Parts: sequence; C-alpha cells; structure tokens
Amino acid sequence: MGQNEPPLALTIGDPAGIGPDITLLAWQARERDRIPPFALLGDPGVLTARAEALDLSVEVAPIVSAREAPGVFAEALPVLPIEVVGEVVPGRPSQAAIPAVKRSIERAVELVQRGDARAVVTNPVAKSLLYQAGFAFPGHTEYLAALAAGKDRPPLPVMMLVAGPFKVVPVTIHIPLKDVPAALTRELLLATIETTDKDLRRFFGFVRPRLAVAGLNPHAGEDGSLGCEEIEIVVPAIEAAQQQGLDVTGPYPADTLFHAAARERYDAAICMYHDQALVPFKTLAFEEGVNVTLGLPFVRTSPDHGTAFDIAGTGAANPRSLIEALRLADAMSRAGEG
Repeated sequence: MGQNEPPLALTIGDPAGIGPDITLLAWQARERDRIPPFALLGDPGVLTARAEALDLSVEVAPIVSAREAPGVFAEALPVLPIEVVGEVVPGRPSQAAIPAVKRSIERAVELVQRGDARAVVTNPVAKSLLYQAGFAFPGHTEYLAALAAGKDRPPLPVMMLVAGPFKVVPVTIHIPLKDVPAALTRELLLATIETTDKDLRRFFGFVRPRLAVAGLNPHAGEDGSLGCEEIEIVVPAIEAAQQQGLDVTGPYPADTLFHAAARERYDAAICMYHDQALVPFKTLAFEEGVNVTLGLPFVRTSPDHGTAFDIAGTGAANPRSLIEALRLADAMSRAGEG
C-alpha cells in the first residue's frame, strides 16, 4: 500500500471497554498479520494510558488529517483526536464518554464519504448506555445507514457475519424476539436477499452466490402445522428472488442448516432473526468472526463481539476479530473499486 492511499478509519468504541486494548494489540501485530494502515478516531490520552496499563510498548501519534496515517503507521499508532470528557477507567463505562463515542462514528463516516478513508471499522459500543443518552437507533448498523443517507431515505442495512467461507445474515436484527413475526415481511426478506446477493458479487467475488434461507418456525413450519410464516412470507420471497435469476433455496429448518455438510451447500445463510444466525455463527467462529454491514455506499466491518467490560485493561482481550475486521475491510474496499 502506498503512503498516498487513504487508510481505514477505526472508531474508538466505548473507551472503557476492550476497544483500546484490541486496537493497541492489532497495531502491534501490523507486520505479522499484514494489517493495512488505519487511523484511530479517539482520545490519544486514553490510548496512552491503556498502553501503560497493559505494559505495551506503543507510541501514540496524534495526527491532523487521516491522510497522514499511512506515513506514520509503521512507527506509531496514528490517532485523530476526539477528546473523551472525564476519567476513563477500564471496565467502568460512563455516560460522559457517549458524545465522543458518537463523534468517532460520525467522523469515520465523514472521512470515507470525502475519500480520506477507504472503509469504516468500528470498535464495540455499549448499546444500553447509548439508549440512556437518547440514542434513537437499535445499533451501529441502523445508525450508519442513517449517516450514509444524510437527508435522503436511508438504505436498507443488512448485517452479515463472516468467518472465511461461513457467512450468515439475520433479516431482523436488534428487536425483541416477540416482535420478529410482525417485522418479518415478504418485502423485507426479498430486499435482504437482493442486497446480500448484490454485495457478495461486488465485494466477495461471487459470480452467482448460493443463498440458503431458514424458516422462522421449528421444522420450517411443517407445512403450516407449526406456523404459517413460511407459507405466507418466506416461500413467496424466495420465489420472487428465483424469478430474478438468483440462486436462492429454502426454507430450511434452522436446526439442520449449520452442520459441516450443510454449510458446503451454500455461500450464505439467510436467517429470520438475530440469534438464529448469531448463535451458530459465534459457536463456530467466535474468535475470528467479523460483522459486515451490506447495503451501504461504503464498506463497514466490526469485530463480532461486545465491549467486554469485565476484561478491559486486564490483558485478557483477544484482538483476532478486530484484526480480521481490518483485513476484511481492506479486501472489500479494494474489490469494490473494481
């Protein structure tokens, strides 16, 4: 990568969580794991203090422009300063940090929209604290869609979890389980299938992705005896996608969709709700999994884990998921340029 090429924009996440820990560890692994240059959007003091607490030899270099990051990345961790108000104590989240958390995300999107960054990579945030501060979005995914849209209608954001060839997509995301049947519509499922197919072609090099769709109910509804959503919603959406020439099959019982032989038969599994997708995924690929948002006008990835306040600042955090998120953001942004 040349020093004139834009870096990745990495948000700080919740500064009391493991975001600073895994960022420092990822930077230390930059040569071994061939990590592309990134600019961290956060408080340099927080990073310096966390490096000292973890006994990590990392020089933190405040920069003025994201474009400076590639030039200093080999020797120091480049940070675009966003001050966090109040003391940051690992493992003790504070409402005072929320404005900096939000600004970090907003600034990352601004950078990629201006062409000063190639992709957005987000460290974990604590959604409960954001909600208490009046945050109006269920999570990162929906917030990024709103930021991408500006004054226009937000695009449909699609969450996909990736670990090598294993890819899963939940159609409904951060909503209570009791609300899933009402939220699940033929139109939403079809749009999710279309977006997944389109971005698997654009960013992952698939010529004709194979998509397997799970049912909502046990045994995919048993022909209506265990629920009618498959008959009324899922099958019509699959048929509509097939009429467009997409390689979509199902609905399949979710309990037989994720064993090794089944995973060989598809490139991505489309699931009806959050845990139907994420429980098997995190069971099989917790350390290396990456959260990708499809359907945006820019690339966004993230580790597939949370803030882990209980181990922040202890040295127990594993940076592997963030490392894979950075590497995948780099690969996707290059593929998307083609």
